[in-house]
Amino acid sequence: MSVLRFDNVSKQYPGGRTALSEISFEVGEGEMLFITGHSGAGKSTLLRLVHLAERPSRGAVLFSERNLLRVRGRKVAMHRRDVGVVFQDHRLLTDRTIFENVALPLILRGMRRPEIAKRVRSALERLGLGARERALPTQLSAGEQQRVGIARAIVAEPRLLVADEPTGNLDPTLSAEIMALFETLPERGTSVMIASHDLALVKRMRKRVLVLDGGRLADDISPEELADE
Repeated sequence: MSVLRFDNVSKQYPGGRTALSEISFEVGEGEMLFITGHSGAGKSTLLRLVHLAERPSRGAVLFSERNLLRVRGRKVAMHRRDVGVVFQDHRLLTDRTIFENVALPLILRGMRRPEIAKRVRSALERLGLGARERALPTQLSAGEQQRVGIARAIVAEPRLLVADEPTGNLDPTLSAEIMALFETLPERGTSVMIASHDLALVKRMRKRVLVLDGGRLADDISPEELADE
């Protein structure tokens, strides 16, 4: 069963610019894959369609076979509980501590405080931030802020994690550690879809790769094909 499916999805912006054109693919339960392509190829737009920051102009985006065009109003927030998002610009609340930022998705779910504390501290420890939970985002480096964003995205164990250039502010060693962490998520029930222009990293991971070119799906490369190169 697929957790996500794009059926002939196109996205046009006012003024006529086409960001995506007739994109079709599926993401299976427990699958990890990459989306790559040049700057402006449509990677970020595709991810925004998944967490309802954008709506398609044509075609259908289905999440667990539910057409996201029908998800409106309060149901948008319910959908986003099932989709963890790692943004390029972190989007942390600067007046809240690291602990409070990571706890936010769990608070919105109405989870009890002891369980929130347990989950948040576990996520921060996994990302090497256990000692920084009382710090404010402005007291952290760009790389540390990125890791806080990742902790917030995974703390609720969503069905799907989408990440937009999650290693853009990280050094190669930390990038490898973050990718190793992402690799463990499918076995915990979270499918993972990562947009990245780091071709060396993508090739090294040997996961399925969707290649976008000018808003079109130019290639869908299997892990086996990457292993043969």
